[in-house]
Amino acid sequence: MAAIFRHILRTPPPPSSSFPRPASSSPSSTLLSRPSCIRAASSPMDIHNQASKIKFTDFPYVSAPHRNLMVDLVSTLETRLGSELLPCTLPPDVQYYQNETGTNHASLHIRSGLASSPVDFILGSWLHCELPTGGALNITSLSSYLNQTTDAPNFLLELIQSSPTSLVLILDLPPRKDLVLHPDYLQTFYQDTQLDTPRQRLDKLAEAKPYFSSSLYIRSVVSPTAILVRIEAEADGQRQSLEEIIENHVGPIAKEVLGIWLDQCACGKREVEEDERAYLKKRDDLIKRKTIEIDLGSNFPRLFGPDAADRVLGAIKEVYRV
Repeated sequence: MAAIFRHILRTPPPPSSSFPRPASSSPSSTLLSRPSCIRAASSPMDIHNQASKIKFTDFPYVSAPHRNLMVDLVSTLETRLGSELLPCTLPPDVQYYQNETGTNHASLHIRSGLASSPVDFILGSWLHCELPTGGALNITSLSSYLNQTTDAPNFLLELIQSSPTSLVLILDLPPRKDLVLHPDYLQTFYQDTQLDTPRQRLDKLAEAKPYFSSSLYIRSVVSPTAILVRIEAEADGQRQSLEEIIENHVGPIAKEVLGIWLDQCACGKREVEEDERAYLKKRDDLIKRKTIEIDLGSNFPRLFGPDAADRVLGAIKEVYRV
């Protein structure tokens, strides 16, 4: 889920960031108004009925390039790991949920790995929140966690959009070992794979600037090659639009990093001894607990009410096993 959720939700968008309602064939209408299949639910049964119509891979509130990228990444991940994953068994009111007023909507997708697989689980989500200052916040995320049979890094991608021209990208293979104590780990997963090259390419983009999370903890758990950038596009047609940047720059880089993770981490056949697994489990569980504590626990009840928050956080805690 959103690694900078707390900071983004407490940062008001600039005055020009209100999302326009879709105008016919207007290229600047990058984010969609509420899709016709989504409306404020008046009862649990109403939410259940909506959940049967709305799929995680619909990504209904984002632009076509953004949606296509997320669908491609999810498809690549599930196709490559398909034989090692169990089906998603989340109840409908966790796969899709909303607040009582219908201003906040979200979807959650979790598939656990088979007992014989090094994949612990994959987790995808999208979230749409209408902001009291106007406009909306849209977050799409995809992550994959490995279990303690391997010490290879996990995969993390988040796209956070708070205006039609502004996007925060977080893309990383977060390490699961201390890189100072284990320089061979740094060499194997970050230097030999040339994982810093995609970050360097994106740094050359004029519209991309470094993004710094307000959480020092978040900054401490990402890798040296992590991509954390804020992209500020122009709406005047003189430079690349945000959709063009996603399609031509963000998309290819995200697919490249996912490919490296699949080849070198998920399918790298790297195993650890039994005595190392206790350390990995302790570290993995600590990060998962911190994710819930820092990221989700304080925000979900406020955004979706206590009942929906309990259901969703309960499902996440169950797969996290914390």
